[in-house]
Amino acid sequence: MHTASERGLGVSMIEHGYGKSGVKLLYINRANGIHSIRECEVTTTLILSTVQSYLTGDNDGIIATDSQKNTVYILAKKHGIKAIENFAQFLCQHFLTTYKQVEEVQIEIKDYPWNRISSENQEHSHAFIFTPTATRKCKVSQNRQGAIHIESGFDGLRVLKTTKSAFYGFVHDEFTCLPDVTDRIFSTVVSASWKCKPSDKNDYDKIWHSAQACILEKFAGPPAEGIPSPSVQYTLYRAAEYILEKNPEVLEVRIVMPNKHYFPFDLSKFPEHLVQSEENSDVFLPVDKPSGSIHATLQRSAITAKL
Repeated sequence: MHTASERGLGVSMIEHGYGKSGVKLLYINRANGIHSIRECEVTTTLILSTVQSYLTGDNDGIIATDSQKNTVYILAKKHGIKAIENFAQFLCQHFLTTYKQVEEVQIEIKDYPWNRISSENQEHSHAFIFTPTATRKCKVSQNRQGAIHIESGFDGLRVLKTTKSAFYGFVHDEFTCLPDVTDRIFSTVVSASWKCKPSDKNDYDKIWHSAQACILEKFAGPPAEGIPSPSVQYTLYRAAEYILEKNPEVLEVRIVMPNKHYFPFDLSKFPEHLVQSEENSDVFLPVDKPSGSIHATLQRSAITAKL
């Protein structure tokens, strides 16, 4: 069998890699009788210095994906899982130091949201409740030259506020039928990610909780009076800026806020005695698609200046 290059087709491989996805594990720390847990889903990707397995079918140098899966469990037993970013770094370092043919390692981890059950203001020592407010994630990569990149974040943070949101003053032309609105429901499902400068001193758990709290604060505002939002863009920017302000370890933040629309149900077709009033600010129709999607990435100015 001849490769395309041998047949004179002039092709070259510009990217390659392989690994194991969907490696699920539950880690229990039983120290001092107060248990803590991490339920994770890990994806490993290895980039090797050789591509012979692609070109000739020679598997010499291939670390089987089953071996990669087993490595996840063994290192979890050896090191534990404090923060998923730390565990991802252990995995990167293991593959690079154990196998000389590995040029780069990429580790992605999802962390499923379990919290302790509380009763009478006391946290339970070993019982937990699944609280899917948001799913934590990280992506860590490291190459043989030592360069390491750490990106953390979460998906699925669904929020809604019933007032203090507006959208007006946008372009009105022959394609526009959306009216200006000075008071509307604002709902979104936030995805956020941020890049940290690698350091053994980073408290990744603290940064994660802080980032989520920053977004919620700039979305909701003070409990009694709230905070105005003239656009999704405005709220998104203030939230990302606040994450950078509160967390000096964070170099860059990306936030995505798609609209989750709730439109007032049209009562104009019904008699007034039935609906009491044609004006409706009480009953809404959830609409999933289509929806707007707004995103932005903020970086510290000192970093931008160096580029």
